[in-house]
Amino acid sequence: MSDFSGTLTADERIASPSLLTRLAIRPEIGALLGALVVFVFFTVITSQFVTPAGISTWLDTSATLGIVAVAVALLMIGGEFDLSAGVMTASTSLVTAMLATKLGVNVWLAIGVSLVFALAVGAFNGWLVMRTKLPSFIVTLGSFFALQGLNLGVTTLVTGTVQVSGIATAPGYASAGYLFASTFSLGTTTFPISIVWWVLVTAIAAWVLARTRFGNWIFAVGGSAPSSRAVGVPVGRSKIVLFMTTAGAAWLVGTINILRFTTVQANQGIGLEFQYIIAAVIGGCLLTGGFGSAVGAAIGALIFGMANQGIVYAHWNSDWFKLFLGIMLLAAVLVNNGFRARAERARR
Repeated sequence: MSDFSGTLTADERIASPSLLTRLAIRPEIGALLGALVVFVFFTVITSQFVTPAGISTWLDTSATLGIVAVAVALLMIGGEFDLSAGVMTASTSLVTAMLATKLGVNVWLAIGVSLVFALAVGAFNGWLVMRTKLPSFIVTLGSFFALQGLNLGVTTLVTGTVQVSGIATAPGYASAGYLFASTFSLGTTTFPISIVWWVLVTAIAAWVLARTRFGNWIFAVGGSAPSSRAVGVPVGRSKIVLFMTTAGAAWLVGTINILRFTTVQANQGIGLEFQYIIAAVIGGCLLTGGFGSAVGAAIGALIFGMANQGIVYAHWNSDWFKLFLGIMLLAAVLVNNGFRARAERARR
């Protein structure tokens, strides 16, 4: 019924939400506040944390974690997990290194082959999840152990040890190293190129989520796969692409690592998969899918990097970092549930 008793009031159903309300429903806002707290805390208690060299160090730590965490966030928004992402970083490094050092393959070709390998494993994971309807947790846990076994078995068979080194003398290393493992300077401080890759991957992922049809599909399949399928969303294809994206991000980190350090251990990367998932959760992703943010995952990785290096600068025992991870994970899940509930109320 119309109100004729005074000035007309706007219908609350079409009123524009306030800036505070719009910010409060953003999935990454909790991570941003957490990053500010961590930054201020370590700035106060350590003298090295905000020096140019200190900033370069914790940004470097955040970058290689954040590249994969952003891809894992997309997959989690789509309602799936990938527990093989950590060991995949080592697998791709090993493929590149063995082709270049043992077979004399040009580094660029070796990098291309390792990319094909990563995408094939990602596609297989996605296909198996969709074909068997098994939880992605189980499928990728199997991939984790399979890749771990391949890494150790093949490396020992080919080299007689558990490491591969010597890629710095392989043809094509200089140009490939410039793209993936070089540094740049700001003032008198040197920063690794991995930071640029991190920012680029985050920007592309954020654009895909916010501006493309595929981004809408990601949220849809994570929210309700049956409903998405009913309205024509290619659920299977979308999820396979997401698994391939995660594997591709792991390939990028593996390539950066092998070209930067020129050696790789067969047991590298084990345990990183949990850090990727925790960074994504801290960044606003729900474990149930359908909600999250690529930028938030990047901020979650930034929190990791700041805390990891801040603990070193504070001269604390590194074991405290594990306690920090556990507290941050539990806090993030509780906060994310609150933001999800607020977002749902705001959309009604």
